[in-house]
Amino acid sequence: FTLREHLWHRRDLSGTLAVIRDSGKGKAAWPEGVRQDSWGYSADSVCVTGPMIGLNVTTPVEQQVEWLLRNDPDYLITHPSIVERMARFCLDRGQRPTRLKQVISISELLRPGVREICRAAWDMPLADIYSTREAGYLAFQCPDHEAHLHVQSESVHLEVLREDDTPCDPGEAGRVVVTPLHNLAMPLIRYEIGDVAALGPPCPCGRGLPVLTRLFGRVQNMLLLAGGVRRWPLLASGDIAALLQAAPPVRQYQFVQRTLEHIEIRVVATRPLTAAEEDALAGWARAKFGAEFKVMVARMDRLPSSAAGKFEEFLCEATIPPT
Repeated sequence: FTLREHLWHRRDLSGTLAVIRDSGKGKAAWPEGVRQDSWGYSADSVCVTGPMIGLNVTTPVEQQVEWLLRNDPDYLITHPSIVERMARFCLDRGQRPTRLKQVISISELLRPGVREICRAAWDMPLADIYSTREAGYLAFQCPDHEAHLHVQSESVHLEVLREDDTPCDPGEAGRVVVTPLHNLAMPLIRYEIGDVAALGPPCPCGRGLPVLTRLFGRVQNMLLLAGGVRRWPLLASGDIAALLQAAPPVRQYQFVQRTLEHIEIRVVATRPLTAAEEDALAGWARAKFGAEFKVMVARMDRLPSSAAGKFEEFLCEATIPPT
């Protein structure tokens, strides 16, 4: 499946593959990172490849960009949040790698706007991969239709279900339930991974594999309303454009629902925000999430990621008080 994804996107396997995903303390540390002679066992067992270089995900963005420009690889695999930070950093400074042909995003939900900033900064496409630790590869981006993710059905039986466990129709969002077909040591049967996705119609590319048209992320990252009702804090490309227009210095953002009444907007910005910019951000949040919320803006030097280096755009810390 690794080789299939490379071949679908017609990559030059003799090139250099850069990977920023290792989160182990002290591993793949800047400035050198790590280097090996091939792209890894999956590709190397079938054909000869070029070298692979790696860097730790916890490396500060300015050092990630310096490492990328210095090594100038052909392809880059990393988390979407890292792609966004690196691309914005390069766009602000007019920098870009000269040989980079494609970015491959893994591990996190691909947020609206990341493709656009990647094109604006580096003038190149992005290919998304949907996978989990428990089930491995789930879906690859179609090389002909970037909005389609093809389920890798030879490896996993993937279902998208309503709350009553009936199958969703195309265009309808539901719970992702998987049965990996390769995990013979410890079978997982109709395992609910906690994600929500939407099915799509058959893809005109002719590959014949099932299609996902949108991934919504984890159930626990839903907005919690009074009475225990949850809904998706859906952010589209237009929403993000309006958010950044409200406060142009913002380079990274995160929404945290602290309580049923409070939402905190955490931002990394190039300068302190003015009162008018903070008011504009708060107004944007109330219009998006609900006028009943009290919104606070908190400027930070850096937004935290999980222990595995993953970044969540929306976090819900709110709980329903006991009755």
